[in-house]
Amino acid sequence: MSQTTADFLLARLREWGVEKVFGYAGDGINGLLAAWGRADNQPEFIQSRHEEMSALEAVGYAKFSGRVGVCVATSGPGAIHLLNGLYDAKLDHVPVVAIIGQTDRSALGGSYQQEVDLLSLFKDVAGAYVQVVNVPEQLPNVIDRAIRIAVAARAPTAVIIPADVQQLDYSPPTHEFKMVPSSIGTAWPTVTPDDAAVRQAAEVLNSGSKVAILVGQGARGAGDEISEVADLLGAGVAKALLGKDVLPDDLPFVTGSIGLLGTRPSYELMRDCDTLLIVGSNFPYAQFLPAYDQARAVQIDIDGRLIGMRYPTEVNLIGDAASTLRALVPHLHRQEDRSWRETLQRNVAAWWDTMAAEAMVEAEPVNPMRLFSELSPQLPADAIVTADSGSAANWYARQLQFTGEMRGSLSGTLATMGCAVPYGIGAKFAHPDRPVIALAGDGAMQMNGLAELITIKRYWQAWTDPRFVIAVLHNNDLNQVTWEMRGMGGAPKFVESQQLPDVDYAAFAASLGLAARTVTDPEELAGAWAQALSADRPMLLDVHTNADIPPIPPHATFEQMKDSALALAKGDTDGWGILKEGLKTKAQEFLPGGDR
Repeated sequence: MSQTTADFLLARLREWGVEKVFGYAGDGINGLLAAWGRADNQPEFIQSRHEEMSALEAVGYAKFSGRVGVCVATSGPGAIHLLNGLYDAKLDHVPVVAIIGQTDRSALGGSYQQEVDLLSLFKDVAGAYVQVVNVPEQLPNVIDRAIRIAVAARAPTAVIIPADVQQLDYSPPTHEFKMVPSSIGTAWPTVTPDDAAVRQAAEVLNSGSKVAILVGQGARGAGDEISEVADLLGAGVAKALLGKDVLPDDLPFVTGSIGLLGTRPSYELMRDCDTLLIVGSNFPYAQFLPAYDQARAVQIDIDGRLIGMRYPTEVNLIGDAASTLRALVPHLHRQEDRSWRETLQRNVAAWWDTMAAEAMVEAEPVNPMRLFSELSPQLPADAIVTADSGSAANWYARQLQFTGEMRGSLSGTLATMGCAVPYGIGAKFAHPDRPVIALAGDGAMQMNGLAELITIKRYWQAWTDPRFVIAVLHNNDLNQVTWEMRGMGGAPKFVESQQLPDVDYAAFAASLGLAARTVTDPEELAGAWAQALSADRPMLLDVHTNADIPPIPPHATFEQMKDSALALAKGDTDGWGILKEGLKTKAQEFLPGGDR
């Protein structure tokens, strides 16, 4: 039998080492699906419940595997559905290749069924590279470049293949005019700045007596080097949300997350420092960085397009984080005055004491902070944690303590709802031998998490380690937006938009044959986590939480607190509960042993 263009495409993906493709069927990719059948499902086709989930699963797979993620969808609506997940990849700088069907070439321009101008549609989200394959001879170069550029640019790319082209007999490019050959494989370099630039950066850092370091996801894999630099300079290290797993939280100089979801020690680290080193972070919120005339600053990033734009840095080093820091170390002087470091470490220790106390504040039925606080000591050393956008991200950022080789991520820049479960599925396919915990709000579960439990049902028995825990913060409220209305706009809760219908999430999971448990008593949390993390199958914890626990950071501005008070005064339906729980929670900072 002759090889079709679709057959060649799958063979090329295998040559690139692609093992999983996340997708959903449709007649615009019938030629590809038939080729998958002939190829004995290699690479493995992972069926989601919706194309957006396919894209998000590819993002999760890429984030946790360090490899390119691949997703596939049909023409028209299938292609459109991919967009949100691909924008998540674009904004978080994740390499994903989307393979998309299109109507037959003979129908294009004829207002045919499912005909959409896909080049125009994808030119923004896949701006790094998007191309239509019109003849079989194009395919090797197009798919090879899509993969290479996705990795090089750390961005989504897209390959559009009309349905009729998929079924044509494949013929390779020939040695003729206007034919483009291609090849697979790339040896990527380790980029290090020249010595003069490194010495200039060292001069700035050595001049400081109160050094702060901010790390992001671009610093992953450079934990040892960051720790060594921090020790030499007597610095504290704050972590952008996507860099939460760069350094363990049990290091005494790690101040935790920064920003609106961040910690007080990170806020004070930036407020009081005289020198700033930014490593692999594009953290955009200037109000949480030092004042512009306060600190001398150095930035290290592999991407020259994203450097020098978040703070007025004196020296901008383009390079790999680990190799650049290793080049920097011999030029750094050890800071002998450790008073700055000692103050930071006292603040960090007091902060974690305060977080523990806040998690134990009584709330009806369960304080959401305690759900996360009880998880921290039980997290397996090799756990992968995903969190959804919403109030779950607050507690993920502040309450969870990562240690050892734990990994974690969420939709950092797009902050899309509904990413935790598909990210977790992608993580399980990247590391089927590691336990995964997905932390999701009930709004995110209703949006798409419940449907993706069906995907988990389909595949979990193929995973070496079957543990996949989905914890639902069940408060029947779109809680993060509710609090944003109060804290940023002084508006009371608008019940019609914020209140969610009540759903028995545990019953739904149990109906699929998954393990499930409903928790309404905080004293059951430790046991529920232990049960879930030792289960012989994926398990859903339906935890009924109190919506009145404020996710407002400890360094909330006067304006935010005033606006929240105004919201209550305007007749917020949860006013009394908010006042009661907010006062009890905030009081932990001022009790003996609190950090203030």
